[in-house]
Amino acid sequence: MTEKFTVEVPLRYRDLDPFDHVNHAVYVSYLEAARVAYMGELFDLAEDDLPFVVANLEISYEQPITLGDEPVVALRVSELGKTSCTMDYEIRVDGDVVSTAQTVMVYVDPETNRSVPYPDDVRTRIAEYEGLESDV
Repeated sequence: MTEKFTVEVPLRYRDLDPFDHVNHAVYVSYLEAARVAYMGELFDLAEDDLPFVVANLEISYEQPITLGDEPVVALRVSELGKTSCTMDYEIRVDGDVVSTAQTVMVYVDPETNRSVPYPDDVRTRIAEYEGLESDV
């Protein structure tokens, strides 16, 4: 996966299970941290102002993350549609991929709480950043 965006996510003691492995559900919070940082960088929005929601999530666990590891999440938008985008993720430790994931994100109108097409400026910004085609 080639990506422009990576973020370090701190491993917290509370993330661990009794075997000192990061609990499988915590990986999803690492994806969220990367996604929030990505959107914040592209759109200069506060976390509470992000109008994107997860419509689908798929995750594969390749290796455990353990106490002492320093996970890094790489993220890229691989598909940009009119009403959704697909984000691909790799969680890495010491350069090795320990998990891969994909989310489908939809844009939600904050007044109606309903999904709507991505505004032209949002689509354009993502397309420019990722080097994708935009129909705008």
